[in-house]
Amino acid sequence: MTQKENIFIIGHRNPDTDSICSAISYAYLKNKIGNANYIPARAGKINEETSFVLKYFNESSPELLLDVGSQVKDLEISMIDGISENISLKKAWNIMEEKAKATLVITDDKNKLDGIITLEDIATSYMNIYECNTLATAKTPYENVIETIEGELIVGNKDKIIKTGKVFIATANPDLMEEYIEKNDVIITGNRYESQLCAIEMGADCIIVCEGAKISKTITKLANERNCIIITTKFDTFTVARLIHQSIPVSFFKKKNNLITFNPNDFISSIKETITKNKRRDFPIISDDGTYIGMISRRNLISPKRKKLIIVDHNETSQAVKNIQDAEILEIIDHHRIGTLETVTPAYFRNQPVGCTSTIIYQMFKENNVEIPKNIAGLMCSAIISDTLLFRSPTCTNLDEQIARELAKLAQINLEEYAFNMFRAGSNLVDKHHDEILRQDFKKFTIQDISFGVGQINSIDFEEEKIISDKLKTVLNDFRKEEKLDMIFFMITNILDKSTNLLFFGKGSKELVENAFDIDANENNCILKDVVSRKKQLIPQFAIALQGE
Repeated sequence: MTQKENIFIIGHRNPDTDSICSAISYAYLKNKIGNANYIPARAGKINEETSFVLKYFNESSPELLLDVGSQVKDLEISMIDGISENISLKKAWNIMEEKAKATLVITDDKNKLDGIITLEDIATSYMNIYECNTLATAKTPYENVIETIEGELIVGNKDKIIKTGKVFIATANPDLMEEYIEKNDVIITGNRYESQLCAIEMGADCIIVCEGAKISKTITKLANERNCIIITTKFDTFTVARLIHQSIPVSFFKKKNNLITFNPNDFISSIKETITKNKRRDFPIISDDGTYIGMISRRNLISPKRKKLIIVDHNETSQAVKNIQDAEILEIIDHHRIGTLETVTPAYFRNQPVGCTSTIIYQMFKENNVEIPKNIAGLMCSAIISDTLLFRSPTCTNLDEQIARELAKLAQINLEEYAFNMFRAGSNLVDKHHDEILRQDFKKFTIQDISFGVGQINSIDFEEEKIISDKLKTVLNDFRKEEKLDMIFFMITNILDKSTNLLFFGKGSKELVENAFDIDANENNCILKDVVSRKKQLIPQFAIALQGE
């Protein structure tokens, strides 16, 4: 069965309740009607209000996705099995030919990376072996020898390891052989009874009989008594002598130190230079616990697979998850002004002038005749409550309120009582670090080449508002500089009073506020009565004032 493709549904960088609840709800709907695996995601930390909502409806937090750039796991990874360090150079060579690979990864019995062997390593080993005792130095198993020379074991144990001795070709007469053969040597010989007998009597560890010659019963019996291994092969003496060093285990030539490996979560942008500058063709992919996964090569970087996304609750590049330009956007579901987000290919774009993205998603449930379960109804209702400040915001439409009340029935909640508890949870910010408060719901905008950011929190406690205002005034201008913005604004909105204490810093920010709202502002703040919406009341007024300059 073909595995379904993953498609992430994600909102803006500093997600609010609508962004999170829309991602979860729309993923539920798409998984009911689509043919992919739709995954709700978030591009930032969840705030207190949203945490309350998720806990109330027993819903898990969406997957954190801070960057949608192409990663190693998005590449076409060559799923080539690791090899044991005991296999022969010849077998490794054969695997390379079969798989058309110049590198093999050596793994242990738990599939952990233990080293690599390359085509170059094998070629170098073949050209540079001059010692006749290399088989012993490399601790070569006789099983490798048998496999490499296509031999047959006549006497002895194939699991035995060559630990001492040299390889000797017995071409001289037996009298001369006695001067050269030493205990534990490996003797290559032909169908010569005297040479075989001499080798056994001199304590040879193994006799390799070439050209398929028959072994006499006397030699077999004597070899058995003296623990001498006998192997026969169809190859001649010259061929065996040439092949036998290919039986050396790859462990003898493997590279284990300073290996270049990558993790599946590594971003292509961060590894591209390393790969292009290194002369190796293939690079192992290793999981966090050291488990070998597969390999990638330079050519895998040519056309990496893009992550596929559905964007909810915004359509601004400045608010999007990092490296959005590297992803493929399939859909945008939003209720804000048309922004700067661009797509590489045509995308489904649904934008409606309503107070909340979840209002649109509710309509899509109805259009597709998909039943809304209790928890999903609760999430969408919470999103509408949050975005419309329980219908107090000017962004709220009759449709938002109608749908919220229908969802409240499905979720089995008392709308007003639940909303009060949700807002109270979200306004519990006095003990929070100023950076957490600033980033809770912060969005960036650019109008007339002027960049500015607007953050917003909601409160139902006047005393809490004053404490937070005093705290933010000391850090807001530094935060503006850190974010490289011309101006910065922060809305502390009292839901019950339907007013906003607006803080501002940056050259021209005071003048912009005064021009936009026709008021006299204090040095770094002012009170805006009946202003509670960033989207519908603040940003449009700023845009008119800036464009009128």
